[in-house]
Formats: sequence, structure tokens, C-alpha cells
Amino acid sequence: MGSVNIAFRAQLVVPEQRQLYDYWLSCGGGKPMPSRADINPADIPRLLPFVSLIDVADDVKQSRVRLAGTRLRDVFDREITGLTIGDLDLGEKQDYWLAAYRHTVFDGKPTQGIVRGPRVNKEHLVQYWLRLPLAAAGGGVNMVLGLDYFLSGLEHDERLANLA
Repeated sequence: MGSVNIAFRAQLVVPEQRQLYDYWLSCGGGKPMPSRADINPADIPRLLPFVSLIDVADDVKQSRVRLAGTRLRDVFDREITGLTIGDLDLGEKQDYWLAAYRHTVFDGKPTQGIVRGPRVNKEHLVQYWLRLPLAAAGGGVNMVLGLDYFLSGLEHDERLANLA
């Protein structure tokens, strides 16, 4: 694992983020990033409720959710498989999310973060997210592998207090 990967991994807060990131790195086989064909969902069964696959479009806002884990359906109060990123109820955080996806897609680099109140009427949740690029056959990125792990604000605050 190179120093850039070690530094990125050190920013990942929840074990689920680290587990998916480590798996993604292992699937790359020395390449800058794995392809969708390198990813086997059977290898990460515990993470599947939190995982998404996004088909990338030229206009990132038109990128489509190919697969969304059950926890995402719970948070969005509906099935989001088949929707575009632009269709998602992201409220005032839409620009934040579009910037994150653009960085992942156009730079071909993993992105991560923590968001309080991931969407309207879900202000009580804290979202720990990770976006990992997947390589297209001819180069570039054609899919994004995502992980969205949610804790209540209370659980998040308790976690921070335990770190202090």
C-alpha cells in the first residue's frame, strides 16, 4: 500500500469504509483502479446494505444508480435504483455531492466524507460515505462504487466523545 493510499485510508472513520477501501485496493491487481468485473459482491456480503453502484454519464448529474443497498432505500424512503443523481432528494447538499462525484469520476480518485443530515427530514442522521472509481475497458471511469454508512447523531457524538 503506497503512502497516498495509507494517507487516504487514515481519513476513513468507520470500519466499513476501511473494509471496502481495502477490498477495492486488493481488486486492482496493481492497476490504478479495478473494473466492475474485478468486484465480486459475494466477497463483501456484510457491506451490501450500504453499497451502491453508479453508472457514470458525461453529465455527472445524469449518472444513474444501477444498484442501491437496502439501507439507502431506508434513508431515501424509497427505492433509488434506476434514479439519476439529479433525481435524488439532496436538498441544499446537491452541489456538495456533484463535486464529490466529479472528483471521483474525472480525477479517478477515491473520495470520502461525513455529512450530518444527508437529506431533507433526515437531519438526525450522520452519513459516513466513500466513493471509489471503477475503470472502463478503454480507460477512464465508467462506474462508481459507493458506501454510505449511517449513524444517529447521538451515536456519532458518542463516538467522537470516546475518541477524545
